[in-house]
Amino acid sequence: MSELGQQLKEARLQKGMSLDDVQEVTKIRKKYLEAIEAGDYKVLPGSFYVRAFIKTYAEAVGVNPDELMEEHGNVPAAPPDTTMETVIQKRSRRSETQRDTKWLPTVLMWTFPILIVVVIYIYASHNWDKSDSATVDSSNVTNATQNPSEATPSPTAVGGGIVPSATAGADNTAQATVAPTAAPTPSPSPTTQPVTVTEDGKSGKTTKFKVTAPEGSAIEVKIAATGTSWLEVYRGENSKGEKLSFGNTADGDNMTFTLDAQGMYIKSGYSPATVITVNGQEITDGKTSSRLLLQLDDGSSAAGGDEAQSTDEADNNGDGGE
Repeated sequence: MSELGQQLKEARLQKGMSLDDVQEVTKIRKKYLEAIEAGDYKVLPGSFYVRAFIKTYAEAVGVNPDELMEEHGNVPAAPPDTTMETVIQKRSRRSETQRDTKWLPTVLMWTFPILIVVVIYIYASHNWDKSDSATVDSSNVTNATQNPSEATPSPTAVGGGIVPSATAGADNTAQATVAPTAAPTPSPSPTTQPVTVTEDGKSGKTTKFKVTAPEGSAIEVKIAATGTSWLEVYRGENSKGEKLSFGNTADGDNMTFTLDAQGMYIKSGYSPATVITVNGQEITDGKTSSRLLLQLDDGSSAAGGDEAQSTDEADNNGDGGE
């Protein structure tokens, strides 16, 4: 293993990152990352890619690429007959795109006539509906006309005027009666109880915290970054859960998550650059590289801790093998 590769590997392990993590951040294949750590530059496709991959790898693990290159001198170039896999892939994709664009004029030629036919059909249907709604049934109008000779005049009251009918009086009485509306009863406001966070032991490199809160209350986990740190956040008790955040932080980054019954697993490569709080209460294990497990106090935290311990030991064995 070369000194340059050894330095990059030590920086990666210090941040708690695996080769798979670096591959996801840098988009560089894992076999190239292994070749850089081993100093086997013949595997990489050309001298340009050797220097570019090393610089990208160094930035991902927090190492200054310029100082790294200056310290270890010029990076050797690969043999001239090395296969340029990336270039070949780009050329093949370009040829597929050119074949696809040949069909574009034909598709456009048939699309416009179809659109014109659809617009004409919609316009004609709309006008036909309007003409149907404008037709009036003349028979109903004729039947509704009253014969003036059959109309009964209203009786005249003494002294002039018209005597109001009993039906009209009943209608007026009904209209004057209004049922009162009951005022809504305000619901009592729920009592607020504090959320407590206590350290609940350790499991390997993971420090467990027990969160006690009233039922139904929202528990917010906030992470404020003051610098660069590799950060991973998962829903669950280990890194096999749902991924909520993954990558390097920057100064001023603020993230907010909601803790539920599944728990939350947080991994920080450089703890001094990440301030973690639960409903305003800061939590830390006092280490430079932290692994924290948050669990709701529902009586099953012991079982979850055993599972987190077995998974944490598996993660540690995987990092040591790399």
